[in-house]
Amino acid sequence: MLCALTVRKLESGSFDQFREAFMRDLPGGLPSGWVRFNMIRNVDDADEVVCFGFFDGSVAELRDDGQAGYDEQLAAIAPYVESVGANGVYEVVEDLAAAPDAAG
Repeated sequence: MLCALTVRKLESGSFDQFREAFMRDLPGGLPSGWVRFNMIRNVDDADEVVCFGFFDGSVAELRDDGQAGYDEQLAAIAPYVESVGANGVYEVVEDLAAAPDAAG
């Protein structure tokens, strides 16, 4: 399992426009191979956004098929991004989830 992660500092007050541009080409859900996506926002700095998703496949598969439309997505969000911090593809080496609630 791979995790693609990017930390972005947005132009002040542009979160709604950024989010709309980022999500525009995903109306039907996640592309093939992607199992989950999250966009999170810093509670102390509303202009800092972290986007990450989990890809079930190899690095080669991600680079070949899993990034379809990525260049267009980057172009769409570019007007709203001030800077990019961490940006990469990471191997998931631990995946721990909370146990289901026994009473549930």
